Amino acid sequence: MSIVKKKLVRITTIPLSIDKLLEGQLSYMNTFYDITAVSSEIEYLKRCAIAENVKFHHLEMTRKITPLKDLIALIKLFIYLKNEKPEMVHSHTPKAGMLAMIAAKLAGVPLRLHTVGGMPLMESKGVKRKILKGVEKLTYACSTTVYPNSNGLYNFIIENKLTSQKKLKVIANGSTNGINTNYFSVNQISEEFKQSLKDDLKIHESNFIFVFVGRIVGDKGINELIQAFKKIIYNDLNIKLLLVGEEENAIDPLNKETQQELSKNTNIIKVGWQKDIRPYLAISDVLILPTYREGFPNVVMQAGAMGLPSIVTDINGCNEIIENGKNGIIIPVKNVIAIEEAVFKIKDDKIFFNNLKKNAREMITSRYEQQLVWSAILAEYKYLELQSTKS
Repeated sequence: MSIVKKKLVRITTIPLSIDKLLEGQLSYMNTFYDITAVSSEIEYLKRCAIAENVKFHHLEMTRKITPLKDLIALIKLFIYLKNEKPEMVHSHTPKAGMLAMIAAKLAGVPLRLHTVGGMPLMESKGVKRKILKGVEKLTYACSTTVYPNSNGLYNFIIENKLTSQKKLKVIANGSTNGINTNYFSVNQISEEFKQSLKDDLKIHESNFIFVFVGRIVGDKGINELIQAFKKIIYNDLNIKLLLVGEEENAIDPLNKETQQELSKNTNIIKVGWQKDIRPYLAISDVLILPTYREGFPNVVMQAGAMGLPSIVTDINGCNEIIENGKNGIIIPVKNVIAIEEAVFKIKDDKIFFNNLKKNAREMITSRYEQQLVWSAILAEYKYLELQSTKS
C-alpha cells in the first residue's frame, strides 16, 4: 500500500529561479512530498518541471510593480491553492513571495514558508523604497516562517523591523540550494575543451583572466567594474575580463560610458548568457563580483568549488562565503579604486594568489555541499509538520 504524500507547492516569479537557483532540489523533495512548481513563462516552466520530475501550474507574474496584473495573479493563485489544499507553500523571489504568502493565507494553507534571497529595497530610495519595504512586511506578515538565506539578510530584516525574530531562521550555513561540488569541479572540464574555448575567445596562455558571472546590470556593479578595468587593462594588457551573462536594459540599464567601453575594448570579452558556466570558470583565474546587493550568491560558491578565489563586495552572503585574505578579497561597494587595487594585488602577488587558490575549493565543500543543504531543508519541513500537528 503506497503512502499518500503531502502536497508542497514551490512558487517562483520566473522559471529561471527553478532552473538555476533551485536546480535539483524539487526533484529531491519530490521523493518525500507531492511537489508542484508554480511560475510564469509556461514553456520554460514545463521544461523545468520535466527536468525536476514534478508537476507544474502556470501563473503569469511580473518582476516589476504592476498592480492590476498582480491582483489578477493573486486571485488566480488563491483559487488554485483553495482547490489544491496543499499542506505547505514555499515561495522564493520578492513578487512570488508576496503573491504566494497572501494567497496561501487567504486559502487557509497551514504552513506558509518564504525564502528571502536578494532584496531590491536595499538599493532603493524614496517612495520606491517605502513601497518595497511595505511589500516585504506584508509578505512576512502572511507567512508562518521566513528563511533569510544569509546571516547578513537575517540581520537586515531585524534591523529594519520587517518581522519578528521568532519567524526567522537561517537554514544550515546559509544558501538556498547549496552546491553540487562534484558537478562544479575542474575535473569535469577537459584540457582539450578548455584550450578550444580559449582559442575561440582569443585568450592566450600569458593572459590572466578575471571573470564576472551574472546579469550585466548596474546593481551588479558593472559600471564600476568596467570603469576600473578600463584603467587596469591600459596598465597591463595581459589582463582580460570575461563577462558571462546578459544585459537587462529594460530593468537596470548600464550608463553610456560603460556601454561605449564594452563595445570597443577587445580585452573585455562578452559571451552572453550561458546554460553551463563551468567552462568559463575553468579557463579563468579569479571571479570578480562587485555587486551592490545579494542574498547568498551561488556563483561565488560555484567559482570556489572550481578552485577560483573571488573578489567580492562587503555585503551579506558574499562576506560569509569569502574570508578576506583566505579564499578571496573583500572590497567596499561602489569603489572603483578598491577594484583596481584588489585586481593588481591578486595578479601580481603570486604567493598570495596561490594561497587563496589552495583554500578556495575546500572552503566550499566543507560548508555548502548541496546534500547538506537539502537535508537541512527537509528536516525543517518535517519539524514544521510535527509542530503543526501538535498545535
